[in-house]
Amino acid sequence: MTEQPTLAQVAAAAGVSPATASRVLTGSVRVSTSTRRQVYDAVSRMGYVRQRAPRGTAAKTLADGVTAVICDHLPRLFSEPYYARLLSAAGAVINEHGTHLMVTTVTPTSSTLPALSGAVLIVGARERHPLAIKLSTSGIPVRNIGRPPHDLKLPYADVDNLDGGRQAAEHFLLTGRRNVAAIGGPPSLPAARDRLEGLVRTLQAAGAPDVPVAYGDFTAASGTHAMQWLLRHAPGLDAVFVASDLMAAGAIQALRRAGRKVPTDVAVIGFDDAPVARHTVPALTTIRQPVEELATVATRLLLSGAAGIDPVLPTELVVRESA
Repeated sequence: MTEQPTLAQVAAAAGVSPATASRVLTGSVRVSTSTRRQVYDAVSRMGYVRQRAPRGTAAKTLADGVTAVICDHLPRLFSEPYYARLLSAAGAVINEHGTHLMVTTVTPTSSTLPALSGAVLIVGARERHPLAIKLSTSGIPVRNIGRPPHDLKLPYADVDNLDGGRQAAEHFLLTGRRNVAAIGGPPSLPAARDRLEGLVRTLQAAGAPDVPVAYGDFTAASGTHAMQWLLRHAPGLDAVFVASDLMAAGAIQALRRAGRKVPTDVAVIGFDDAPVARHTVPALTTIRQPVEELATVATRLLLSGAAGIDPVLPTELVVRESA
């Protein structure tokens, strides 16, 4: 569309009244899940963006603090080192600005959304997640950590996950590995897809065979199960790229149980440079993800945007500051 669509046009595309569309976008609970989904789909297709709040509300926004919304199951918030690193770095920046950090979780598929005030950091939103769609139209100051799903108009900061996959592929090729397999993260998560795509694209360009892929959910147990599947379906593999270090630790356990030596028989590369990478046997080769730097940049951009200040953008990370 050449002009910004109106709420009435979004409502018509969704087959609901403007009042119902408005209730969906303001987070009202008086709307059915199917109706909410229809409106969110129309918003996503049409690129509808709600008008931002007046700049005069910046002081109130910052006084209300920052809410970090983790789109994952609650136990993962406490067991996944990535979240601890990210929230610690974000909290340090927020403290510098004299405001406070709140943390909440929503499940990856939940249509029940939390009530939000202040500025919002959203982490780990997957394809079709209602929260990401709601925030893209809410007028609330928001920054997404990671590339947003399905090209939503959300400002974000991210690492170059495609290039991380490329680096892993090049390392395998330079060390003579040709039968490369992969353990990917959830396909609905943009970062997981990008890591896998960077690997596969580079291997294909070098004429390597097709890459067998198994998928996990970023836990060590899922890495073990995925590696067992790969050993059954691609027994000749001599290298495996794993989309997170926790899954890579699980994959190494499975290889050891199968009598495969790492890295002599099978080379393993993880992703994150998480603390677990230094404690596997042998120590894990990994692609470094600057989690603390990523959180710091995203949080500074969020706070400067809420205060109406034009930020100085870094060059090391992938940043999009147009909403």
